[in-house]
Amino acid sequence: MPSARTLFVCQNCGYASPRWLGRCPECGTWNQFVEEKAPDKDVKGPSGPMPEAVPLDGPLLDKDVRRPTGLLELDRALGGGLVAGSVTLLGGEPGAGKSTLALQLSALYPGAGEKALYVAGEESPQQVQMRAKRIGIVHPHILVLGTSRVEDVQRVWEVQAPSLVVVDSIQTLASGDFSSPPGSVGQVRAVGARLIQQAKESHVPLFLIGHINKEGLLAGPKVLEHAVDTVLYFEGERHGVQRIVRASKNRFGPVGEIGCFEMGEGGLREVANPSAWFLSDFEQGSWQSGMAVTAAAEGSRPLLVEVQALLVTARYGPGRRTVSGFDPNRLALLLAVLERRLGWPLTQEDAFLKVVGGLKVEEPAMDLAVALALASAYVQQPFPRDWAAFGEVGLGGEVRPVARAEARVKEAGRLGFRKVLLPAANARELKGIGEPELLPVQHLQEALSFSRLSSRRSRRETQEKL
Repeated sequence: MPSARTLFVCQNCGYASPRWLGRCPECGTWNQFVEEKAPDKDVKGPSGPMPEAVPLDGPLLDKDVRRPTGLLELDRALGGGLVAGSVTLLGGEPGAGKSTLALQLSALYPGAGEKALYVAGEESPQQVQMRAKRIGIVHPHILVLGTSRVEDVQRVWEVQAPSLVVVDSIQTLASGDFSSPPGSVGQVRAVGARLIQQAKESHVPLFLIGHINKEGLLAGPKVLEHAVDTVLYFEGERHGVQRIVRASKNRFGPVGEIGCFEMGEGGLREVANPSAWFLSDFEQGSWQSGMAVTAAAEGSRPLLVEVQALLVTARYGPGRRTVSGFDPNRLALLLAVLERRLGWPLTQEDAFLKVVGGLKVEEPAMDLAVALALASAYVQQPFPRDWAAFGEVGLGGEVRPVARAEARVKEAGRLGFRKVLLPAANARELKGIGEPELLPVQHLQEALSFSRLSSRRSRRETQEKL
């Protein structure tokens, strides 16, 4: 009897090879090939009853009803709630609070007489129960299933008929049809396909939890992200309390929406006023050089966040660039603009930039505030504490307009900021706004003049004079 044909599949990108390879020719990673059973070429065609094709204006529209989860911030990221039969994939670093969020969702989503099925592949039911008691959500309608076999999940799903299914995590489940270990490309693809099909057929929302690899992406094949309806990322510093749920894909709502949570001993607490939340330390701490506040737009919500910059003379060779929460390429661009257009020698400076609170913001509207924070750190003069700034900076130093300027300005005024530096083109559209005062700028040099950062002697000049 001939042996089953096997393939070697890259665990990073899914590339298949008839033999083992040390380096994947598709994604370039090393030692990622795992032997898996090849699909049978003699598989017969589909059998069983003919499926029914439903008209576009038929009963399908009645089944896809959006339902709130009970967590307003999660609903915001999802676009209003969970849709019947939808599949949501939640990814995040270990310890971020993914399992805690899934437990709270399981407690709040089911209605009267409904049940939630929580599949614990990483922990035992006793461990899940201990966490549930700690955060105070022990409810009889939450059914915990400790298994790593997808067949067991499907059988319990059919018998219990829950209103919500949570799988923690998708990389721990395996199918008996494959000999490869759980978490491999073949297993994740097969398990995901079976669970997604059952969710669509039963019209029950499915919530999958996935691991994050060292590159910050969801572990497993990229095809899993293409198969699900919504992809959420759990962001935030592991040792901090801020947590951000960001939608990177959503077939039922806008992309880029975020939900803000605070991690505590009693679980995740929703944050209704995230701008004040991100600026809480700003009110209490000392305001120094290298700090600026900007109005960022995350989805439909404007957020005020603090940007901190630090410049230190490099001891050896060219300066380093260390960034947290911002695009490193944009930081390099802004440093080049400051050096070329303003004549500031920043090549020999180690530049450190951080967005406070663990938030990751990469939109171009952050440019002006980042440039002002760098300028403030260079001349060692604080940027005005009750000012905010936003705008895109071009390679010529010009300040370009950005979208949703009115919402940004109103958010700054709501939190008591007196003045806002913004692109002149945006200021012309907002002439009717009384407070805060608008300071339109067309070039980065104008913004520095308004904030009195261009007439100060630099740190290096001061040291040389001494």
